[in-house]
Amino acid sequence: MLAMEKSNTSQERSASELISRRIADLGDWRGKALGRMRKLIKQADPDVVEEWKWVKATNPGTPVWSHDGIICTGESYKEVVKLTFAKGASLKDPARLFNSSLEGATRRAIDIREGEDVDEAAFKALVRQAVALNGAGKAKPSKPAKVAKKAPAKRAR
Repeated sequence: MLAMEKSNTSQERSASELISRRIADLGDWRGKALGRMRKLIKQADPDVVEEWKWVKATNPGTPVWSHDGIICTGESYKEVVKLTFAKGASLKDPARLFNSSLEGATRRAIDIREGEDVDEAAFKALVRQAVALNGAGKAKPSKPAKVAKKAPAKRAR
């Protein structure tokens, strides 16, 4: 079991290192924006797990923040930094931070453009809601099945 704990810790560390490297490699407003949002995610949920997923020949991978399931991903494009909440359609967004992927039944995204700020308190509230929603969806231990009593057999007369 200790070996698994070490393995998970090293995987988390390497994912965190990959995310830090991605932020540094961007080297412009996108890196600053992604770094700021990462910091807010960690403030909103100190138990968040950083992951690095979907590595392919055509994609170096994607930063992912999880807690009992995916909270959100952080992707960078030429014009935007996109934070996609896996279950965003189920979250209350009174500050209307979600401004992308609004037509989907499950996900919602926040596209951040150069020079734009995101309301920190509202963003942290979305992260906390996503964590709570993920926790609510965790499988609960099933109750033992009830054993049906057989009716006494009728005797033939």
